[in-house]
Amino acid sequence: QVHLVESGGGLVQAGGSLRLSCAASGRTFSTYGMGWFRQAPGKEREFVAGITGNGARTIYADSVKGRFTISRDNAKNTVYLQMNSLKPEDTAVYSCAAAPTGATVYALTQTAQYDYWGQGTQVTVSS
Repeated sequence: QVHLVESGGGLVQAGGSLRLSCAASGRTFSTYGMGWFRQAPGKEREFVAGITGNGARTIYADSVKGRFTISRDNAKNTVYLQMNSLKPEDTAVYSCAAAPTGATVYALTQTAQYDYWGQGTQVTVSS
């Protein structure tokens, strides 16, 4: 079992930055691929960014490439999402998720790959 808790959301003006954190329980964190997803009101959940267990490979949605950076600190059982140059269309509930050992970086874009999900944190970008 992996328990995930997100933090760092809030209200920010367009062009600003936020850093989200996702703290995980358990002693096998480094074996899990991790992802960030978001869901805006009235829209389906969408992939944002993913990172393999050892942090060697990352993958991003086109809409955030060049603005967002995913990283992880396995010693702290934490994955981060640094969000820069935020836009109003980035407004959503952001959730982190954990995928089992063996998931390729490309598979991390797929919701079905993930076994565990956090509750989410709200990010609101004002224009």
